[in-house]
Amino acid sequence: MVGTVTTAGILELMDICGSARPDADRDPLKMAQLAGSLHTVANLEVIRFPFDVTVLGEALGCSIDTGTKARTPAITSHPFSDRPAELCIPSDLLSQGRIPVVLEAARLLKDREGKKVPIVAGVEGPGDLASYLCGIKPLMVYFIRKPDIAAQVINKCVDGCIRYSNECLSAGADAVVIADAFSSPDMIGPDIFRQILKPELIRLAENIDGHSILHICGRTDSIIPDMLECGFNAISIEDSVSDLGQIIDMAHAKNVAVAGNISTSQTLYSKSPEDVRNEAFNCLKAGIDILAPGCGIAPETPLKNLHAMVKARDEYFG
Repeated sequence: MVGTVTTAGILELMDICGSARPDADRDPLKMAQLAGSLHTVANLEVIRFPFDVTVLGEALGCSIDTGTKARTPAITSHPFSDRPAELCIPSDLLSQGRIPVVLEAARLLKDREGKKVPIVAGVEGPGDLASYLCGIKPLMVYFIRKPDIAAQVINKCVDGCIRYSNECLSAGADAVVIADAFSSPDMIGPDIFRQILKPELIRLAENIDGHSILHICGRTDSIIPDMLECGFNAISIEDSVSDLGQIIDMAHAKNVAVAGNISTSQTLYSKSPEDVRNEAFNCLKAGIDILAPGCGIAPETPLKNLHAMVKARDEYFG
C-alpha cells in the first residue's frame, strides 16, 4: 500500500483540484476536495486529512494564525501557560472551532472515496496539544520541576484526543493517526516519555474505537519498543531512524504495522523521482507495510515525486 498518514496539502494539488488553503482548512467541501485529490490526482492509496494538526488546540482556546496557501495554520497563543490547573475538556468540545468542519469532511470523503481507499483523520497527540495550551517552555518546566502538574495536563489532553478521535471514526474515517512531535526523544528524552507520555498513550489507544496509528517525529530509535507497547495498530516513523529493517521486525513480532519512511525534508521535497524510487525500494526491501512519507509533506513538494512513490511500488512488485 502507498499513501500518507501525515499532512499532505501540496500546492500542485490545490491548483489542479481547485481547492486551496486557507479555505480548504475551514470549508468541509473544499477540505474533502483537496484530500480526495491525494487519491484521484496523486494516485495514493491512503487519504489523510485535515492538512494541519492544530484543530484540537484551536477548539480548546488557542488563537490561530490561519496561514496561507503555502503556510499551514499555526498556534499563536497558549491560554493555560500560567494556569494549567484550570484546563478542562468542555462538554461541547465537538462543536468548537474547526471540529465540525473536519467531521463533515469525513462524511463527504466517506461518501466519495471511502469505498476505494482508507481515510485517515489526523489528530494532534497529547504532548503536542499540551504544548499548544501551555506553551512549550512552560510545559517543559512542569515536566522537570512539577511532573504531577505535567501529568495532569497530559491526562486531560488525552481525554480530548479520545473524544475527537472517536467522533472522527463515527463520521467516516477508517483510522486516526495520533501525531505527537512533542513526544520525540529530541524534545523530552526517553525517560520522561516512559514516565508520563507512554501510560497516557496506552490509555488513548485502549479507548479509540477503531484503527489507530501513532506518529512521533525525529530519531525515535530509543523509544521504538515503548511505541510498540502502546497498543496502536501501526506506527509511523521518519527517515532519521537508524535501522528500518530492525524496527519492522520488532513491530511485526508484536503484530504492529509500520508506515514510512521516505524523507520529506530532502528526497520528496527537493530530489528527483529517481531518488524517490531508490529510497522507496530501500523501504520496500526492509518490509514496510505502508510506503509513505516519513513526516508531513511540505506544500512545495512536487507532485511528480508522489507519483514516483506509487510507480516505485508497482515496479518493485511487478
